[in-house]
Amino acid sequence: MKTARERFKKFIEDFYLVLVLIFLYAPILVMMVLSFNSSKSRSQWGGFTLKWYTQMFESATIMDALYNTLLIAFLSALIATILGTAAAIGLSAMKKLPRTICMGLNNIPMLNSDIVTGISLMLMFIAFGISLGFKTILFAHITFNVPYVMLSVMPKLKQTSRNTYEAAMDLGAGPLQAFFKVVFPDIMPGVLSGFLMAFTMSLDDFIITHFTRGAGINTLSTLIYSEVRRGIKPSMYALSTVIFVTILALLLITNFAPAKPQAKAGAGSFGPNAVPDKEKKPLWNGKTAIVLASFLIVGSVCYTSYLHFTSSHSNELYVYNWGEYIDESVIDEFEAETGIHVTYDLFETNEEMYPVIEAGAVSYDAVCPSDYMIQKMVENGLLAEINFENVPNIANIDPVYLEKSKAFDPENRYSVPYTWGTVGIIYNVQKLEELGVPAPTKWSDLWDERLKGEILMQDSVRDAFMVALKELGYSMNTTDVGELEEAKKLLLAQKPLVQAYVVDQVRDKMLNGEAAVGVIYSGELLYLQEEAETLDLDYDLEYVLPKEGTNLWIDSWVIPDNAKNKENAEKWINFLCRPDIAVKNFEYITYATPNKAAFGILDPEYQENKSVFPDTDELENSEVYSYLGTEADDLYNALWKEVKSQ
Repeated sequence: MKTARERFKKFIEDFYLVLVLIFLYAPILVMMVLSFNSSKSRSQWGGFTLKWYTQMFESATIMDALYNTLLIAFLSALIATILGTAAAIGLSAMKKLPRTICMGLNNIPMLNSDIVTGISLMLMFIAFGISLGFKTILFAHITFNVPYVMLSVMPKLKQTSRNTYEAAMDLGAGPLQAFFKVVFPDIMPGVLSGFLMAFTMSLDDFIITHFTRGAGINTLSTLIYSEVRRGIKPSMYALSTVIFVTILALLLITNFAPAKPQAKAGAGSFGPNAVPDKEKKPLWNGKTAIVLASFLIVGSVCYTSYLHFTSSHSNELYVYNWGEYIDESVIDEFEAETGIHVTYDLFETNEEMYPVIEAGAVSYDAVCPSDYMIQKMVENGLLAEINFENVPNIANIDPVYLEKSKAFDPENRYSVPYTWGTVGIIYNVQKLEELGVPAPTKWSDLWDERLKGEILMQDSVRDAFMVALKELGYSMNTTDVGELEEAKKLLLAQKPLVQAYVVDQVRDKMLNGEAAVGVIYSGELLYLQEEAETLDLDYDLEYVLPKEGTNLWIDSWVIPDNAKNKENAEKWINFLCRPDIAVKNFEYITYATPNKAAFGILDPEYQENKSVFPDTDELENSEVYSYLGTEADDLYNALWKEVKSQ
């Protein structure tokens, strides 16, 4: 009978095991639950639904990313396994010193930082004039997978006796026959381990893929990353759940499959008492499945590559845009009307987009940067002038926004406004009433001591300093050191009141009632109000433009100087300026449209929403961000670092 001490020890062991399992699987369970939540909020339950699974299977973007992920992982693992196995065999035949040196060199890619490997490969492709795309990702994945295969195969080769290989040769077998009949079966476990490891590493890679991918090529990791700007879509939860359940099912089948029945005595064996095994070999087995799968995948790659290279380049368009920044049906409609195939790629920030365009390794035809970045691109000669004879629908753009655009495109030669918005204060009406604080009307209200722990500030250097500079009465584009120092001190004085510096998290925190006020982009308001109504929250969320003025931002379409399909890009821009298309996009992304013709046919509820479409006099003190130059950027970043670190 167990003593109390033994029972306690057993309890501790079991408890520790449960904690480990919770730590490992709780996040996955949360994700699976969220995939069935009808609300997009991660903190509120809106009811059970399967709509995210429907959206997942209907989304061409997600399906393409899944296809690319699996295809690249399989092909890179297969090729790396062949190369790695051959290299391991060659190394095993070397003398000790050169083998040690080669193994040391082989280990460098595994020890090297992924970001260094990714940048190095990208620079190599650019130097040799190789355009980034599927082939460069595949090459990169093969490169970092080969060492893992070699490490898996080498131990098995050491366990293999060379005498058996030589004996097979003495008995008349050729070198290849002897290898495949004698050596390969012995090292097969190592080869399979290497393949699985390479497949897993490729499947999981993000950094190297991010630096070596080209236009229109997304894997699941890069697709999810590109959507961080507006939060991951629930359809991604659904996709992750499907992948997890599939892998779990395969593991269960593998581990609980019935064992093969033992052969009858003497059957299939060798020796004097051997009995011929007359049972037919099964037509379908694991090896057959692997071979057929290999042929299918390689064949599909060849076929899709053939279609790509035989297609007419004059009917293509490469678009580079923010994640979740267009109604996907608009792309389908454009393709149907024009016969132009759109390759659509995503970026997360202007700073991510700029070096891609600057490097020129990927030729995009239409890009949608923000105001200050357009100015930088113009100054550095990265943009082509738009032929407005091909964009007659620019007449639908309100002259007010064309005039505002002159802050970054002085003669309106390089850009066409797509969306616009403001940065303001969102507040929880009921929570402010509980705190005895009036509704905010100006930036200085964010320094109210009664709001301690209730303020959400943007974790962005320009947006944070914009708030402080406007409160002080300065321009948000100032480069004056004294004014910026004052703004820094003001932000430091506010810091004890701030609950958190956030970006997208402001949405969930406000929906969950975790804060009273927050700095937010105007386009988020409609989403928040719709979610609040769906969740039937007992508080209201409102938005205000501070009296001191704010940032009026404009995202516009431009054409890079190295665009290969400039006329198609102009057709694309003209298409997006159509009123009906602009309305579709507005209703999908909820950011204000500068298209006056589209505004005229919007639902009156939207037209009258002054938070999204404020009156002109409310924007009187607002400014558009300007590109301030490298020196000013460094100054802003240094001061912001001081604010965050203290």
